[in-house]
Order: sequence, then C-alpha cells, then structure tokens
Amino acid sequence: MRYLKRRALQLLLNLSVVVLFALNTIGLFELDVVSRVENFAYDQRIRWAMPGGQDKRIVILDIDEKSLQDLGQWPWSRDLLARLVNQLFDHYKIDTLGFDIVFAEPDQSSGLAKLEEIGQTTLKDSKQYLEKLGELKQSLDFDGLFAQSLKNRKVALGYVFKSDGGRSASIGQLPAPVFAKGSFSPDSVGAVYQSGYTANLPALQNQAVSGGFFNASPLVDRDGVFRRVSMLQGHDGALYENLALAMARLVMGVPDLKLNHAGGEQDAFALESIQLGPWRIPVDINVGAYIPYRGPEGSYPYVSAADVLTGGVPLELLKGTAVLMGTTAPGLKDLRSTPVGEVYPGVEAHANLLAGILDGTIKERPAYTLGLELVLMLVLGLLLAFLLPTLGPLWASIIGLGLMGSWVAANLYAWQQANLVLPLAPLLLMMVSQYLLSMGYGFFVESRGKRQLSGLFGQYVPPELVGEMAKDPGAYSLAGESRELTVLFSDVRGFTTISEGLNPTDLTELMNQYLSPMTEVIHHHRGTIDKYMGDAIMAFWGAPVPDPAHATHAVQAALDMIAKLHTLQDGFKARGWPPILIGVGLSTGEMTVGNMGSSFRMAYTVMGDAVNLGARLEGLTRVYGVDIIVSEFTKEQAPEFVYRELDRVRVKGKNLPVVIFEPICAKDQKDASRYEELALYEQALAAYKQQDWAGAQAGFEALQKLCPQHALYPMYIERLAYLQQNPPGSDWDGAFTFKTK
Repeated sequence: MRYLKRRALQLLLNLSVVVLFALNTIGLFELDVVSRVENFAYDQRIRWAMPGGQDKRIVILDIDEKSLQDLGQWPWSRDLLARLVNQLFDHYKIDTLGFDIVFAEPDQSSGLAKLEEIGQTTLKDSKQYLEKLGELKQSLDFDGLFAQSLKNRKVALGYVFKSDGGRSASIGQLPAPVFAKGSFSPDSVGAVYQSGYTANLPALQNQAVSGGFFNASPLVDRDGVFRRVSMLQGHDGALYENLALAMARLVMGVPDLKLNHAGGEQDAFALESIQLGPWRIPVDINVGAYIPYRGPEGSYPYVSAADVLTGGVPLELLKGTAVLMGTTAPGLKDLRSTPVGEVYPGVEAHANLLAGILDGTIKERPAYTLGLELVLMLVLGLLLAFLLPTLGPLWASIIGLGLMGSWVAANLYAWQQANLVLPLAPLLLMMVSQYLLSMGYGFFVESRGKRQLSGLFGQYVPPELVGEMAKDPGAYSLAGESRELTVLFSDVRGFTTISEGLNPTDLTELMNQYLSPMTEVIHHHRGTIDKYMGDAIMAFWGAPVPDPAHATHAVQAALDMIAKLHTLQDGFKARGWPPILIGVGLSTGEMTVGNMGSSFRMAYTVMGDAVNLGARLEGLTRVYGVDIIVSEFTKEQAPEFVYRELDRVRVKGKNLPVVIFEPICAKDQKDASRYEELALYEQALAAYKQQDWAGAQAGFEALQKLCPQHALYPMYIERLAYLQQNPPGSDWDGAFTFKTK
C-alpha cells in the first residue's frame, strides 16, 4: 500500500510537469527558462546549419575608417555621394543599390544658400554676379546632383520608423506604400504600426525607385538578440516594406506583393507569407521573418567607399551585384547582437535577409506548429509519466534519453530539410524534467527532512545548527511567530570615506576580508545571519533553533567580533587599506520572526520594537565613543559579563527611556587595571544622576586625564556644561533624548 501511495505521488508529480509545460505552450503560464533555452537552441541550430563562405552577389559598400580619412568626416557632401552613385552604376555596372542610411536634412555645405542670399540683398543689382550665380547654381545644388544620380536607377533609400507615440514630428517623405490604406483588411495583418518616421528629403525620395525601413527593434527578442525583422510595418493605415524586401523587388524586377493567408483574406492574424512573384517569404503573426544568417561577420564582400570612388576596386567584384551602403567606422557603426555574433554590423543583417529572400531559405514557423507541439507534449508527457515510475534506473535512462535524442534528431531534420523552425526546448525540457524527477525521487523522499531544512535555513544559520534541526524537522518552519530574541546590528564607521579612497576591486576585496571573519564569529556563537546591508551586518539569536542563552551568546559574539577585527588590522595595513572601526548594537526582547517580504522576494527576518532599538543602539556607539552598546534587557539576560553603564536615553521613535551599557569582558576575564577607571566612572555617573553637576564634572575631568583617548568623558563634560546652564528640574528622570537615528 505504501509502495502504491509513493508511486501515485510520483505519477502526480510527473503529470504536474506535463500540465505546467502545456500551460506554457498555450500561453496561460510563462516559463522564462523555456524561452531562454529555446533562444539558445535556435542560435545553436543557426550556427550548426549555416553554409558559411562568401555570397558575392551582395556587396557591402563600407563607409570605413579609410574612407573617412580619405574623403573627410561623415556626413559627406551630396555631390560626393552623387559621384559615388554614378561611379557604381556607370563604371562598375552594379544592378541595385540600397542605402542603410537616411538623408533627412538638406546639404548646405556648398554655400549656395548663402550665395543666393547675397544675390537677393547685397549684390542684387550686380548683373554679372547674378549671371555667374545662375551658371553655378546647378553645380552647387548638391542635393539636386545627388537626386539626379538616383534617377532611373534601381536605388532603394533607407528610412526609420519611430514608435514614440507621436511625441516628435515626422521628418522627410515616405516612399509609396506597398499596400495603400483601404487595400487590405487590417484585422488580417498583425503588422507593427508606427506613429512617425524619419525619412529622406522629398527631392531624393521622388527620384529613387523605392525605399525601405531599416529599423527592426520592435521584434528584437527579450535577450536583445536580432533573430527576426519586420518585413512590413504600418503607418497611417498603409503598409511599408523593409529595406531588404525593397531591394529584393528591384533585383527581381517584380513590382507587386501579395499577402497569403491561411484561411482567407478576412481571417484575423492569419497571414502566413508574402508572395513576391514566384518567391514566397514566410512570416509570423507580426509579419516578421527569421534572418537566415550565412555565417559570422564578413560573409559578404566589403569594399571601401573611398576605393570605389577612385576606381580601386576590381570591376568583376561589383558588376551585376546588389550593393548595400553602410558603415563599419567606429562611432558610426550600427552594431547588433545576433545568433552568430554579439557585435554584428546591421548592414550585413540586411544582406543576409536579402540573400534569404532571393534563395528562398528563410525559415518558417507555421501556425500549426503550436498544435503539433501540444499534441506531442501530451503524448510523450503522458507516456513518460506512466512509464518512468514503473522502470528501474537503466531502462528509464534508455527510454527517456532515447525519446529526447529522437526529438532532437527530428527537429534538426525539419530545420535542415524543410526550413521549419519547430520548438525544441519545451518538449526537451519537459522530458528532461520528468526523467530527473523520476531518477531523483527516491533520494529526495529518503532525505527530504534534512534537505528541506538546509534549503530553508542553510543560508541563514551555521551548518551545525542545520544538523541539530534535522533531528526533528517538524519542529521548525518559516511561519511567523513571536519569541524573545537578541538582535545584533554592526556597521563600519566612515565607510563612505573608505570607499572613496579605494578602487572597486580593492573595496570589494576589503569587504570580503572583513565580512567573512565577522560571519564566522556570529556562526560560531550560534547566531543567525539576517542580512548584509552593504558594510552593515544584521544577525539574531534564539531562532530558528531555540536558545535559552541567546543574550549571552550574542554579547560574546560582539566582543569576539571586536577582538577579531583587531587581528585583521595588520593585514589591512600591509595591503595599503585603511583601518576599519565598527560599532555594534545589541537589543533583547519580544520580536516577530519568520519568512517575510513580498511575492517577489522573501527573507527569514525579525521585526519589532526591540529590533528597532538594536539599530538605534548601534548608531549611538559613535556618540559615546565605544565599540559595543547593549540594552538593559540584554544585560539582564547575560549577567556573565562586566558592564559599564553608559547612560539612560530615549532613542528616536520611543517614548520610554532605556538604560544602555557597554560590555567590557567576561567576569572571569576582568582586568584589574581597569578597576580604578570603572570605580571613578561609577562615582561620576552617580553624581550626574543626582544632579551634582560639580561633583560629576570633577569626576569626569579626572577620568579624562586618566584616559584621554576615551571619547565618553569629554561627551559628559560637554553635556554637564549645558545642564549647568539649563537645569532639567527636580522631576528629571536622568534620560537624555536623541532626536535623530
């Protein structure tokens, strides 16, 4: 019966895995790890199957460092660009030219506008000047020269769409849309619609045959990698093509596009592909296409724009090619993260897409793959859920690993032979999860108590306490409860000054060298680390393992922390680090302890007035010039130590006064040399409490001479001077009120 019950639980867990992954597939629950692994698997398939080599049909006309040195900084004058375009078409006989650049502003570099202004004002009566200006006007109209070079040539200008909600004005002129407003059903095309654009000057766009956008950011995956680009984007009810598609149409000589839908023109978001003559371009729900990367950077020939202008490039390299003009010069380079390189030129991404359109090698992920994935998930998931619990480790491994390997092989075959992008990660991760669940189930069941406690408390308490807890795991939980505990706060004094004097590497090393031994001391005395707050430590005693001597252990830990810090100083000095001084505050009382936080992050911690008091006492160590301050409640719970009463205070946020003490040492370690100082101090403090200002002042002045290094005595002398001028009255309770933390 027990065996069947255990197997039923194992079956239930396996079925839960299937349900979880099925919900992820249909979009009701998102598993981030699935998308991460799927993206990784996609990138690996790209790298595995890419053909490599160079595709010489498409050439990158590079605005490289050499071009900038020879021709001047970018942007170049448009007359130079006109000469470059003429050189490409007239001398090199290229087929098509695309600009991965936008020309949105007029070129004023010729000075024509200024000359015309002079002709209309200063020299308006000079016939000779006006005649000469008329002769030069055409040659100085650089935008006109550039526009003339584009005329009647297969040129596609680039532009960018903007998705800023219309906050900035659109610039320039868009080319004619490939699908005009009203020529298609918007519900049948899930294209990304943009609010504005930065396009080319009307004079340029009117002379160019075509144009295409080159921003692909709306479809960038969450990891920032460019795997897909929009083929069509919408603006003002019309659809426009991207730069690669515009160039492909020019290369093929096919003017029109057609939208292919799965179930008819009016089916919402049923667009499956774009038809370009006999060529079919598969797209997804957002009219995005996978970029068929040929290889790493350099998979297409690069030629320097300066060399083209001077005729230094062999004719055969450019003749009949499609040329994409872009840049690799530092400061101008359009870099993107891709599956084949973390730093990849954007212009070469356009080249890959253009080649994929021409070759018909763009991968496809049809809508039916979702149904196929779900069916396979249910079939294989249920098969493994019922089969694995009944098998031994050997046969479970053979069957489980065999099914995983078969799915990987089938997926790669579909990728290579049918250009299909079938989801790999969801099914693979589901089967891996079921296999690991079945293999580890027995181990987890047999030792679940200790592992649960290690998982819950291992990051807070020392390993030896986890071992104690494992003897009775049912007695411990993260649920909130009220207990009497002792809390400790410690903080590095002047940490800002220390951090400003060290570089990040040394500062990190210093904090590690400081925090590690402090943590060891706390763990050694059975303390629970609550959290690290930069240079500060918060810890508590008495939970999760009950500790009747929690106050004693906390005080001893504080004393040992100070002693340990002294041993570290020589090492810090040898490394050129500044010395570290810390203050420690301890408070004992009723606190709420448990796992607290938000749905995003939880932590095992303590809360309550006693906790707040501990934090305030740590801050007071600076005021009283001592290393450690404990509350009267901590002193009562830890009578094994010698204490010096420091004061009676009201801390910020509390109305009732509390007596605070400095622990000196354990009673069996008391140093006889300090008897005189402590005896004198008790007399001076008694006089202070009785408002015997003169007696108190005499006592503290004697103490200052005896121990000039101690900041406590000057503090009292200064306070006495104030109280003598401003007597507190007969009802004074001896408490000093602090207004700040």
